[in-house]
Amino acid sequence: MGNSGSDAAGLTLGEASEREALRRIFPRLPESRATLVGPGDDAAVLAAPDGRFVVTTDMMVHGPDFRLAWSGPVDLGWKAAATNLSDVAAMGAVPTALVVAIAAPPETEVAWLEGVADGFRMACAELAPGCGVVGGDLSVSATLTFAVTAFGDLEGRAPVLRSGARPGDVVAVSGALGEAATGLRLLFAEGVDAVGEPDAERFAAVAAAHPEAVGAQLRPRPPIADGPLAAEAGATAMLDLSDGLALDARRVAEASGVAIDLDTSALGPDLGAALTGGEDHGLFAAFPPEVPLPGGFRRVGVVRAGEGLLVDGRPFAERGGWDPYLEWDGGRG
Repeated sequence: MGNSGSDAAGLTLGEASEREALRRIFPRLPESRATLVGPGDDAAVLAAPDGRFVVTTDMMVHGPDFRLAWSGPVDLGWKAAATNLSDVAAMGAVPTALVVAIAAPPETEVAWLEGVADGFRMACAELAPGCGVVGGDLSVSATLTFAVTAFGDLEGRAPVLRSGARPGDVVAVSGALGEAATGLRLLFAEGVDAVGEPDAERFAAVAAAHPEAVGAQLRPRPPIADGPLAAEAGATAMLDLSDGLALDARRVAEASGVAIDLDTSALGPDLGAALTGGEDHGLFAAFPPEVPLPGGFRRVGVVRAGEGLLVDGRPFAERGGWDPYLEWDGGRG
């Protein structure tokens, strides 16, 4: 699986004890400003300044969620952090801490896991300064698996739910639309060998030719700070755009008992990717019409009385979006 260039190069998890592996990984992990008791005991202790905390969890599994031929250890640490940070931000909270559990094959090099830790540190530093890893677990599995739990501080604000959108609200998004799906499409079209399996050499050529799209897939940069800004501005509903605009907008419509009408003129030239692509991890929110849109939010539609999803005023029936149960072909690569 390669290594990150540390003095642990060549040492595998099967050769090292869990204690030795953690001893090498802990110094590379980001620290959390909310930590009262950090890694080293049976559990961490975190501050909850307003008496509440937001918590969410997400898994990444080799095969349906990533391919090692395309994703290096830093990429995987980054993406595992980013996908959880965006869920916290979608509640209007500021991310404070992550708990990370990893199950890896015994031949995995300890240096490779150090690279994963570097990815977590880099993502937290760029996307959510002050958020850190406060604990977790290591185990052995034939299938490389990440399970991350994230915590957030509402800072006295009410959480922004999916169920508050009202007719007349403006629908807006912050972050990219369709870039991650475009990157994945390019990887499966050009980053595979003759039999369609992910290929490291061909991946390098695709990444060099399409750095923005491939980067959006492997290292998403969700607008974490815009979540709390949206809450402060009075957002009535919000969620993380992890599964595609059409699918996620429909979720807000169903939870709120309204119809959401998207405007294709605001969605960019690649309409298919913008509507049905997934894994951008931007933010989708509804705002009262009189509220100036905060941060990087831009208008993409309106909330109407009724139900379901509309596009340019017409019902949109296409399922679209990302669903690992339906999309995974059984490959691992």
